[in-house]
Amino acid sequence: MYASTSIAVSRSAFKENLRHIRRLAGQSEVCLVLKGNAYGHGLELMTRLAVENGVRHLAVFSADEAYQILPYCGDECRVMIMGMIPPEAIEWAISQGVSFQVFSLPRLYQAREAAQKVGKKAKVHLEAETGMHRTGLESEDFQAALEIINRNTNDISFEGLCTHFAGAERISNHGRIKRQIRRFEEAISKSAKAGFAPDRLHAACSAALIRYPETRYDMVRIGIMTYGFFPSPEILIEYNNRHGDHPNPFQRLIRWTSTVMDVKRVRRGEYVGYGTGFQSGSNSRLVAVPVGYAHGFNRSLSNKGSILVRGQRLNVVGLVNMNMLLADATGLDVVETGDEVVLIGRQGDAEISVASFAEISNQVDYELLTRLHASIPRILVD
Repeated sequence: MYASTSIAVSRSAFKENLRHIRRLAGQSEVCLVLKGNAYGHGLELMTRLAVENGVRHLAVFSADEAYQILPYCGDECRVMIMGMIPPEAIEWAISQGVSFQVFSLPRLYQAREAAQKVGKKAKVHLEAETGMHRTGLESEDFQAALEIINRNTNDISFEGLCTHFAGAERISNHGRIKRQIRRFEEAISKSAKAGFAPDRLHAACSAALIRYPETRYDMVRIGIMTYGFFPSPEILIEYNNRHGDHPNPFQRLIRWTSTVMDVKRVRRGEYVGYGTGFQSGSNSRLVAVPVGYAHGFNRSLSNKGSILVRGQRLNVVGLVNMNMLLADATGLDVVETGDEVVLIGRQGDAEISVASFAEISNQVDYELLTRLHASIPRILVD
């Protein structure tokens, strides 16, 4: 209520993106990744949208994210925690049927003990260390984990075996990714020799889905492409090489808008905003917009960012404030308080893309999206 800015999320664009992802995944199940407030699109909103469109496996980073989405998932939807679970939350996860990745023996022991207390099996996905060197069970610990599960089948359900690739979106990492694939295959073989056949083998992210189709296995974990972005320009080129050179099939979901809060005349030679970062070179007309770095409009965009008003691109002038920015509207014939301001998205024939916004603020798409403050209302449209 009374928000100074909002983000519209397109239902139809999401459905189209999901259709393309499912086509690429073939027989593999699609798991949508909702970490980082669903890449800035709104955790609750995207959960409801995913379930509405038949997605039956969702992944989050942490227990608090799982807690937030669980009420919207329904009995048929599985939730998997890929990262952080405080020890005190493991019992909760098990009691709710939430699965989680195990990348250390202490976590596996905690899962066993919590399962015994709760009286339900812990649903675990063993993460094999294959060369990312971030989280994951090294070879000896992986073998030990299999033995622990084998001795505790009443308390632990081996739901999945997974790994994560170290930069599948860059061709410079090709050799490293290929080594990871070989090591993951070794982990699969070890599991089979121990008598296990996990319900799901999963390794592919958005980039690997396209570049390394052999890694699709039983399930693919898709993040950035869900929201309409290729992981890198290289992957877009790879996609076009494989599927024919045609326009990007993925659509952006978000449109970030605000309104003109005030219109102000400034005489030639006057400084604008804090300090002396901008001096008006002529008699000017400025618009004040109630959006600033507290919302995710980066301070680095001072004197070089842009917004759209009445279908025209206006330059940001002066320093971006915590909750406000100024832009030069001198070139507009008419501008009024209450006019729509577009920060990301299309207005008329003009557009400010996420990519252009990210590049000029020295961010990557992932970073920009997740920095859009969670307090900004996300509104589902069309």
